[in-house]
Amino acid sequence: MHHKAQISLSIERAADDLRRGYPVILTTGHDDQARKYAIMPLELVNETSLNAFDTSFNNSFLLITDNRAATIKVAHKGSEAVRLTRSKWLSSGDLIALADPSADLSSPLKGPFSRLDSLDPDMDKAAIKLVKFARLLPALLVAECLDTEVGFSITLNTYDILNTDIGDSSKLMQVAAANIPLEGAAKTKFVAFRPVAGGLEHIAIIIGDFDRNSSVLMRIHSECFTGDLLGSLKCDCGDQLKGAIKAIDQAGGGIVLYLAQEGRGIGLISKLKAYSLQDQGYDTVDANTRLGFDVDERVYAPAAEMLRALHVKTVRLMTNNPNKIEALERFGIEVSERVAHKFPTNPHNHQYLEIKKSRTGHLL
Repeated sequence: MHHKAQISLSIERAADDLRRGYPVILTTGHDDQARKYAIMPLELVNETSLNAFDTSFNNSFLLITDNRAATIKVAHKGSEAVRLTRSKWLSSGDLIALADPSADLSSPLKGPFSRLDSLDPDMDKAAIKLVKFARLLPALLVAECLDTEVGFSITLNTYDILNTDIGDSSKLMQVAAANIPLEGAAKTKFVAFRPVAGGLEHIAIIIGDFDRNSSVLMRIHSECFTGDLLGSLKCDCGDQLKGAIKAIDQAGGGIVLYLAQEGRGIGLISKLKAYSLQDQGYDTVDANTRLGFDVDERVYAPAAEMLRALHVKTVRLMTNNPNKIEALERFGIEVSERVAHKFPTNPHNHQYLEIKKSRTGHLL
C-alpha cells in the first residue's frame, strides 16, 4: 500500500479507537529521542477507563482548544491547543464537563484551572486534529509514555497527522452508482464516493442532462440529518436541498454534491450539543466555539475531487456562502457565477439566518 494511503488508514483506525474511548499513542519523531504520548477523549471517560489509563501512564494532563480555553477563562497565549494541569479534585464527571459545555450554566465548572507550558506544541495540534476527525469534542486526557513499547494502542506520528489533509480529495474512489428518480427531478442518478482509507461516503446527485464542457449549475450541500430528513425548523437546510434539486431540474440539469459533513463538520452529536447551547441563549457561532470547535470545520477538497471525477471544470454555484466559492477555486474548480439560494424564514430559524449574515459573511 502507498505510504500516504497507509497513513490515512492508520488515522481512520486511530479515530475509531478514540470513538470507543480507547487511548491512542502519538509519537513526536522516528528516532530513539522521540517522545510518546497517550491520548484519550475526555468526552468518553468513566471511572473504569480513567483507572486503566492511570495504571498505564503517569503524570497526565488535560488538552483543550484555544476556543474552549477562552470559555473557561484560561489564557491560550496564541496557541491552538492549551495544556491544563489535571487537578486531583477532577472526577470523571468533572472531566466530561470540561469537554462538554452544555451543562456550564446548570453545573458551573470548579476552578481555577492552571495552564501548562507545552513541550511539544506539534503533538498538541496533532491530537486536537485527530479527535476532531473522530467527530468528538476536542478535549483530551494526555500522558507522556515513558515505556519504549506500548503494544495495546495504535501509534501515529505527529508529523504524519499534521501533514495529512484528513479531508483530502485525492483519497476518494467511486464505489456505486444508481438511477434514483426523485420528487421534482425524475431523471436523477446517485454516484457514491468513499475515502480510500474508509470513512463516510459523499454522494453526487446528478440531475437531468447537461453539458459538462459548459458551466454546470450545482450546489455543495453538507448533510443535515435534522433538517434534510426530519424537516427541522431550526435551520434552512431542508429547504435548500429540496429547492436546489427542483431548481436544477427546471434549469435542465446539474449536480448536488451531498457531503458527509454534518453540523458544519463537527458531527451530529456535537451539533445536538450546540443546539442545547443555543437553547441557553448562545448563537450558532458562540455555541461551536464554546464546544471547542472553530466556527466552521468543513473542508471542500472532496467536492473539488468529485467534480473532477465527473469531468466538471467550471460551475455556476448555488450558495450564499462566499467561503465555498473561494474553496472550490483554491482546489482548481472555476466558479463562473454565484447563484443566490435563499428561502423564507420561520420563527425558529430567523435568528440563525441573521447570525449567518452578520457573523459568518453569508450573502442573505
